[in-house]
Amino acid sequence: MRLLAASAFVLASIALSAQTGAPAKIAPPPDVAAPPADAVKTASGLATKVIKPGTGHDHPTPTDLVTVHYTGWHTDGAMFDSSVARGTPSIFPVKGVIAGFGEGLQLMVVDEKRRLWIPESLAYKGQVGKPAGMLVFDVELISMPNRAPADVKAPPSDAKHTPSGLAYKALSDGVGGRHPKASNTVTVHYTGWTTDGKMFDSSVTRGQPTTFPLDQVIPGWTEGLQLMVEGQKMRFWIPESLAYKGQSAPYGMLVFDVELIAIK
Repeated sequence: MRLLAASAFVLASIALSAQTGAPAKIAPPPDVAAPPADAVKTASGLATKVIKPGTGHDHPTPTDLVTVHYTGWHTDGAMFDSSVARGTPSIFPVKGVIAGFGEGLQLMVVDEKRRLWIPESLAYKGQVGKPAGMLVFDVELISMPNRAPADVKAPPSDAKHTPSGLAYKALSDGVGGRHPKASNTVTVHYTGWTTDGKMFDSSVTRGQPTTFPLDQVIPGWTEGLQLMVEGQKMRFWIPESLAYKGQSAPYGMLVFDVELIAIK
């Protein structure tokens, strides 16, 4: 974790594939055998249909990371993979999945649910051991976790400031009234950006919360986490004097979204 000593952000690029084990089966849609008349077909041969409109405006690009829920079926209705059945959304780069899935994602906005009919030429192309033929996916785009918030450049007018120069803003409420102390160990999810919008570290994209002693992180984190309660999510604008002091990257003011999961 970069906050403690120095750890690079690492993400393994994954491709969609059949999973081992036996997740709960999810019934196929009635139009699984072929795209219906109201499906829209792209020049590549991908067919899609919006199942639920989204609330966002931006579309993922090939270089974005996405958090999605999805279920995949063969055209005979047999399910071969599902993050929904596993109960955990998947995070991966748009360019790291089969071509039809990546193309379909780029048509979507956050909170949208879309059905994709992916021809074999845009799927696994007859690879041995992979799902064969046309594949059908229901995909829900949950987020693009690498995208910086709109106020990444500077604290907005509704942000609060501490005497040290730390700025913060609550994004969601927590539970209870217990705040961590500097001597506590905390478990968090977080994403960090520089003020030009570049993400440099994220437990969210790794899919694993991070646990650490609160007195062993950068001063802005030690101060900021003590303002939070369990379950709360906050955004922090940490000046360089409370971060790495210009001694190592990342330089300058840093912006973090932090969710406090547990206090130990």
